[in-house]
Amino acid sequence: MMENLNNYFLKTVFSFLVFTGSQTVASAQEIAQPLELNEAIESSVTNNKTVALSKMDEAIADFNYKQTSAVFLPQAGFSYTGMTTNNPLNAFGFKLQQQSITQDDFNPHLLNNPPATTDFTTRVDVKQPLLNLDLLYMRKSAKKQVEISRYRTQRTKEYITYMVQQVYLQLQLAYDAEKVLEEALSTAKAMYNFTNDRFEQGLLQKSDVLNAQVQVNSIETNLAEAKSHIKNASDDLSLLMGKATGTIYAIPASFSFSHQVAMDSLPSNRSDFKAIETAINSYDLMIKSGRMSYLPKLNAFGSYQFNDKTMFGFGSNAYLAGVQLSWDIFKGNMTKNTIAAQEIERHKLSQQLSNEQDKDRVELNKARRDFDDAQYKITQQKAAVGQAAEALRIIQNRYEQGLVNSTDVLMAQTQLSQQKLALAQAMFSRNISAAYVQFLTTVNNE
Repeated sequence: MMENLNNYFLKTVFSFLVFTGSQTVASAQEIAQPLELNEAIESSVTNNKTVALSKMDEAIADFNYKQTSAVFLPQAGFSYTGMTTNNPLNAFGFKLQQQSITQDDFNPHLLNNPPATTDFTTRVDVKQPLLNLDLLYMRKSAKKQVEISRYRTQRTKEYITYMVQQVYLQLQLAYDAEKVLEEALSTAKAMYNFTNDRFEQGLLQKSDVLNAQVQVNSIETNLAEAKSHIKNASDDLSLLMGKATGTIYAIPASFSFSHQVAMDSLPSNRSDFKAIETAINSYDLMIKSGRMSYLPKLNAFGSYQFNDKTMFGFGSNAYLAGVQLSWDIFKGNMTKNTIAAQEIERHKLSQQLSNEQDKDRVELNKARRDFDDAQYKITQQKAAVGQAAEALRIIQNRYEQGLVNSTDVLMAQTQLSQQKLALAQAMFSRNISAAYVQFLTTVNNE
């Protein structure tokens, strides 16, 4: 019976503790470092690697947008070319460009059989966009991509904040479990000492002493596991804050999680929703850009060059300038099909936004119900803890008087620990639900 009792105690106590994280080796003498929740959130938002990657995406989008300034700015290029030929047409052309034609160059024999002729050309080319409506709308679409990246960065920060709150509350639950088990261990040791004294006086059997010793050993094992959970949660916090693992964090005694859940509805201007809405607007601009590509384009161009028969010579110069009106009348239906694909992608984003909002409304309702259930359970568990404590006190008094056996006391101890852990778990569930509601209802203030 005692073995079943101990197994029951073990399963009951640690069914309430679910943590994630990696194992950390730390000495028992290591001093815990106090850590405020706001401090953990601020450090995580600043140093978390996921946030850093999101900011990199934001910077990439910003530079991609700056590239589109080419729709307004001129483009200039420089080239230096050296050539030699005995081709009749090119040889005569070289001399024309070098402005070195003489009467002898019109000799039919020289025209038909010119010697090797060399030309060195120094050239500067300039292009100036004037009117490209499709590129203007493409630039506006690129600007929307910058906004999308900023919204995503903001939502990433909000998610990291929620994760820090979750792990911080897990750490608090681990400390609560440690406190409950330390109290249980103190009670179990006192009972063992009392039982052992009575055994030595011949008033109790050896089995009573063994049962009490098993209870002490079981609680010590569970307490060691609870301390490991504290280290695991501390490592998770270090990872979120972008710090090296190994530090054990302590929850300040004054800590109280704000569990206000006043907002009843899902905000439409949440950062991730705004990101999708902005992406839809970006597709609208891309579609307009595609339609504008049917219109003519107007651009200016110019060049200035030097020609000489000797290297690095600048004996002749000339310029060329003009304005070009171009019109892509038919491109094999490529533009038409591109616009059709973009319209489908825009509709897909609209459906995605609707689905995300519907799903999160369900999540919000569930989180609020979980909060209410946990709140009710806290009230029930507080009463249960008081009742279990009183029951243990009565049974211990009766045990000392020899009216009940050790198994009854051990059951009462297990019940009290169970109720205290259930109370801690209920408070944890309430706070986690509140944190999730806050995450779901965070309003974008930009």
